[in-house]
Amino acid sequence: MGQREKLLRKLSETESYTFRELRSLLSKLDYREKKLGKTSGSRAAFIHEGTGHIIRLHKPHPGDELKKYAIHELRQALIRAGFMKALEE
Repeated sequence: MGQREKLLRKLSETESYTFRELRSLLSKLDYREKKLGKTSGSRAAFIHEGTGHIIRLHKPHPGDELKKYAIHELRQALIRAGFMKALEE
């Protein structure tokens, strides 16, 4: 199992995910982080190079751990983009 699959599996199975893991996963899925400028604060945008799909999140601070709502939003965005299957609740 490759790093991409491991990161997707962790995202689908846990409520603990770091911004560093998010960057790594999205990079492996062909998303590129867009620099939003000096007034962007803690906002981050990732744009898929092939489709133009955009994922927008808030960077966690002061630590690197994503909030639960951000993990949920990331999952939903990746499901809509076809990279993840919907989780059975």
